[in-house]
Amino acid sequence: MARGLGKGLDAFFTEVRDGEEESIKEVSVKQCRPNPYQPRKRFDSKAIQELQASIKEHGILQPLIVRKSIKGYEIVVGERRYRAAKAAGLDKVPAVIRELTDEQMMELALLENLQREDLSPIEEAEAYKQLINELGITQETLAKRLGKSRSHIANLVRLLSLPEPIIAWINEGKLSMGHGRALLGLKDKEKLVPIAEKIQADIMNVRQVELLITQLNDNSQKKKEKDRSHKQKDIFLQEQEAALRDQLGTGVSIHRGKRKGKIEIEFFTDDDLNRILGMFETK
Repeated sequence: MARGLGKGLDAFFTEVRDGEEESIKEVSVKQCRPNPYQPRKRFDSKAIQELQASIKEHGILQPLIVRKSIKGYEIVVGERRYRAAKAAGLDKVPAVIRELTDEQMMELALLENLQREDLSPIEEAEAYKQLINELGITQETLAKRLGKSRSHIANLVRLLSLPEPIIAWINEGKLSMGHGRALLGLKDKEKLVPIAEKIQADIMNVRQVELLITQLNDNSQKKKEKDRSHKQKDIFLQEQEAALRDQLGTGVSIHRGKRKGKIEIEFFTDDDLNRILGMFETK
């Protein structure tokens, strides 16, 4: 693990300042490249403009962290400062050049963004998944290394199993992490996108979505049990049900228990009931 990661960014920057071999240098903006492991996929243009204005007036107050690459420098920490500096027309930016492995770059970039607390749930989940896959570690190990709970990481990574449209809506802030977690509980996965659209149209809160999911799952279970019960009926009962339905012109169900059975005949109005009863009258 990179030095200082376990203690946070403050400790990391303290080590940078105290390191005799590490000093702040001016590097060309044109030679800087974005971090290939940057967890943030979206950058707020308004925030970049505000930072650009601040840089024009006060300069860059905190140096970037970069590592040397074949074509210049890869930004480890400070991509927003780099983008704002570029927009402000700066030729050079202050930076500390460090020797870091890909593993250290990934962890440090994620840690910096997590401490700023402005990653979307999807960006955070994708970063966790990438670290787990790239480093070949478990969610529990990653949780310990980043100071997070295992359940927090597991719940976020699970969001990535949702359909692409829903992932996009969470990423855009149209749905919350809570909405996403509730949707994960829906058993009928084909209904996920329509339900997500309904959540947005009806402006449903997380609790309302949880209740809706519970209701849909209950209805789905009852339907399965009804279908299972129907399939288990022997051919004779099914044939008799069909014959009675044709004869009476309404729904009929025959149930056979261990000791007795029953016949259920549907009717809709008093006239419908009288019609059916009339068919049983003896002449």
